Amino acid sequence: MIEWIEILEILAVVMAAMSVALALGVIVNFARQALRQIKPEVVKVVKVKEIKEKPKMSSEKDVAKEGVTFNDIFMFMIAVPLVLLWVGFAGFVIHSGLQDDSVLEQIEGYTTLIAILGGPALLIIKDALDVWKQEQAEKTAFYKIKAQAVIDYNDAAQKQAQSIESKAQDQEHKMELKK
Repeated sequence: MIEWIEILEILAVVMAAMSVALALGVIVNFARQALRQIKPEVVKVVKVKEIKEKPKMSSEKDVAKEGVTFNDIFMFMIAVPLVLLWVGFAGFVIHSGLQDDSVLEQIEGYTTLIAILGGPALLIIKDALDVWKQEQAEKTAFYKIKAQAVIDYNDAAQKQAQSIESKAQDQEHKMELKK
């Protein structure tokens, strides 16, 4: 059976390897951007006939694609594994503590490790929840504006229909008077 210390050592090695991979990714990305700025691109000037643009319907093709940012890499290489490690290790300690009394004898060391991992993990979870709350608030505001626009449109359409009907009735009355 694998000892606790060996499990922690394996997890530390995995986290170190992920950190090295992240650092290499950042360095490669930085080098690419630096080379693009150094090497000027050749631009050809081509005369183009003026074309009238047709109005476009919004679709998924019109949405600008965002590139991978440093924050995306950070979240997937550091933050997500850290949170999963923290939750997994805490669950593992709880499960093992219920099964084996020797774990309870060394519980202070395990709780210290859980607390060390938990500090950054909780901050990451809090930030993720804040971003989610902000997205939900933006969606709610959008739907409120959209609902108000539908209400205003229906009101204007009803007023227009009433106006047309009123004018039609006035015209009928004028025609009857002329007879």
